[in-house]
Amino acid sequence: MVFLLGILIVLASPNSFASEKKGTVKFDHKSVELQLALRDLWVGHIFWVRNVVLATKYGDADAAKVAENKVVEDARAIADAISPIYGQDASDKLFGLLAGHYGAIKEYMTAAFAGNTDAKVAAVEKIKKNAEEIATFLSSANPNWPKQTLVDLLMAHGAQHIAQIDQVNIKDFLSEARTWDDMKKHIYMIADALAGGIVKQFPNKF
Repeated sequence: MVFLLGILIVLASPNSFASEKKGTVKFDHKSVELQLALRDLWVGHIFWVRNVVLATKYGDADAAKVAENKVVEDARAIADAISPIYGQDASDKLFGLLAGHYGAIKEYMTAAFAGNTDAKVAAVEKIKKNAEEIATFLSSANPNWPKQTLVDLLMAHGAQHIAQIDQVNIKDFLSEARTWDDMKKHIYMIADALAGGIVKQFPNKF
């Protein structure tokens, strides 16, 4: 029950992003390229994490290893995307935070597949803490990325990973398919929020 309550709390606060969208940037030319590039990278994240989950669940260690390598490769690419604007140190910091995100998701997956409720609860706390850390870091770099908006986006993203793992674990693939659709829509929201913030902060580059 404590675990389920935690998930409900994570899912309960999408409203701050809705309020931020009132000032949404109009994308064109270079800004569209940035938006689409970030969407592609973030979709890669959820795609390869899902592959890790499926391969692990069905005991294909080789496939899981390939997928995990792609998760790391994609995280590096997401981090490198900010390097030309915020510098290499910022890129490396973001990569470390994204690695922490994946590490916490993997811990949850391992615990869920083992039926370890205590470990699941601990992993959820790590996911939530990591979301706060990523939001703090990004909001300090760009005033157009309000911390609470990012926290809400990242918490909901983490909750979707959790739901997907739980659904795969019980072989509820109809629900997992719906979760995947929601994940894609939400990951576009995250990518667009990041792209929009960059365009607002550096309009002369776009």
